[in-house]
Amino acid sequence: MAAGSLARRYAKAVIEIGHANSNLDQMGADLRSLSKAMKDSGELQSVLTNPAIRRADRRRVLDGLLQAIGAQPLTKNLVYLLLDSERMSSVPDISREVDAMIEARSGKISAEVISAKPLDMAQLSEITIALEKLSGKKVSITKREDESLLGGVVAKLGDKVYDGSLRTQLRNLRDELTK
Repeated sequence: MAAGSLARRYAKAVIEIGHANSNLDQMGADLRSLSKAMKDSGELQSVLTNPAIRRADRRRVLDGLLQAIGAQPLTKNLVYLLLDSERMSSVPDISREVDAMIEARSGKISAEVISAKPLDMAQLSEITIALEKLSGKKVSITKREDESLLGGVVAKLGDKVYDGSLRTQLRNLRDELTK
C-alpha cells in the first residue's frame, strides 16, 4: 500500500473521530506537535520507529512525549495503534493529511510564496487575493526568500505550483532559442 493512501486513510479516521467528539482541532494540534518533535529530533524518530527497540521501551518514550504535549486521549489511542502496528514513521504524513483535510473542511488552504527578495505588504496582499480567486478558498500564506529565483515569485497552492520566477522565464527562453 502506498504511504500516501495509508496516511489518507488514517487521516480520514482522525477527521471522523475528532468531528464526532468535537475535538478535531486539538487532535490535529496533537499530531502536528508529535510530527514536529519527530522531524526535529532524528534520535527520537529513530527510537520510535526502530522495531529492534522493545515496544514497551518505545511506549514509555511515547508516553512522556504525549504527556509533554498534553495529547487528548483519542490522539493517544491513535498513536498507540500506530506503535503497535509499526507505523510510527507515518505520523508526519498523517499529520499533514489531517491538516489539509481540516483546512478543506473550513474552506481554507495553505500556500507557500517564494520570492527572490522580501515582499512588502501590498505585494503580499495582491498575491493573496490572486491565490484566493484561483482556489476559491481563504488562503493562508507562508513566505520564504530564495535568491536563486533572480526575480518574480513562485506560489505553491496545495499541489499546484505557479512559477512566475525570472529564472524559469529565462530557462524557457533558452529552451525556445535552442530548438
